[in-house]
Amino acid sequence: MITKLKNLMIVLNAFVFFGYLSVVRVMEKNRYASAIIEISKEQKLIDTGPYKIVRHPMYTGGMILLLFTPLALGSYWALIPFFILTVVPLILRIINEEKLLIINLPGYSEYCQKTKYRLIPYI
Repeated sequence: MITKLKNLMIVLNAFVFFGYLSVVRVMEKNRYASAIIEISKEQKLIDTGPYKIVRHPMYTGGMILLLFTPLALGSYWALIPFFILTVVPLILRIINEEKLLIINLPGYSEYCQKTKYRLIPYI
């Protein structure tokens, strides 16, 4: 039983680490990634790396991180606020962000047609 629990904790922490790596990779690829939704004059569309798979890979990595951290710490009750305080606001943010990007970032509309998934591939 203890061995299974240790193995589970290793797997959960691997997901946490993967979430961190995902966010770092996005920041490395897209220097315009920011907490504030804005478009710079010199900003260009990025459709390579993680952006080739999903349109919002930083949010995907952040969600993985925020979902698996409480699980890795054994705090299952923390999943309730995760869904209420993270998932719902994030969906609303993505909708607003995409409206802004379609209007102000050349090529974003075509990118949306090419990269169909916003957060999770095949969903």
